[in-house]
Amino acid sequence: MARRKIAFIGAGNVGATCAHLCFLRNLGDIVLYDIIDGLPQGKALDMAESAPVLGIDAQVVGTTNIADIAGADCCVVTSGSPRKPGMSRDDLLKINAKVMSDVGAAIRAHASGAFVIAVTNPLDAMVTQLKRATGFQKHRIVGQAGVLDSARYRTFLAMELNVSVESVNATVLGGHGDDMVPVRSYTTVGGVPVEKLIAPKRLQEIETRTRNGGGEIVNLMKTSSYYAAGAATFRMVEAYMLDRKEVIPCAAYLEGEYGVRGLFAGVPVVIGAGGVERVVEIELTAAEKSAFDGSVAHVKELVDAMDKVIATGN
Repeated sequence: MARRKIAFIGAGNVGATCAHLCFLRNLGDIVLYDIIDGLPQGKALDMAESAPVLGIDAQVVGTTNIADIAGADCCVVTSGSPRKPGMSRDDLLKINAKVMSDVGAAIRAHASGAFVIAVTNPLDAMVTQLKRATGFQKHRIVGQAGVLDSARYRTFLAMELNVSVESVNATVLGGHGDDMVPVRSYTTVGGVPVEKLIAPKRLQEIETRTRNGGGEIVNLMKTSSYYAAGAATFRMVEAYMLDRKEVIPCAAYLEGEYGVRGLFAGVPVVIGAGGVERVVEIELTAAEKSAFDGSVAHVKELVDAMDKVIATGN
């Protein structure tokens, strides 16, 4: 039986980090695609040369021909311009909208049976354009955001309380931007509600740091984060490839859930062999629902702005 195939469209830091984790987990054969000649080929060869050391037989191919994604079971889209110092995720809108149109058309042509995970920023608008360009049904395309945002929240809470990150359960919902929503009412440490362990002012500071987590790293490294983002994306690929039925926060296309229709937003979903198998609706407090609605409103603004860019070229 042939091994399954995972295609990474964009072989930069996030794509390559996720690809390496998939390789280490031996989830399937890997294709690294990029427009920069030598980059995907070199990373693929480097990865492949580690296989004898690790006892991994998966094939790794690097290419500048996007047709080589043909037959992929899963496509991870990280292509586009990354954030630079002083840039917001929204600043990337004009640059990356056309990239998603081109990538989506290529996926439709060469990997029409794939499950697609979008990572490119501004995430909520880019996954929208990718869905349009592929023409895929909502269960076959999803955006990576909530896994990363929730991981940052869990990290900062664990650091604050000096406990294992595995003791912290937390979820961040809404758009992947500065108005994302850490959901306190579902955040616990060892089963204890976080609000019983951390004073409100300090908790608010931690949540602010979570919202600004990507920007903090950009300011330090002068480029976007990739270890955490790559690991978060891997978690989603693994859930799909291994049919784990895992409940994880992702940017899913909503058709009435949480009172949202026709937009992608970060919510808990079940990911398994069927892709986004269902949206899990949780009861938010009035304050959380208000914040969530505000975050989704910004997603709509982004999508509307993208549509204007596409229509006018400006």
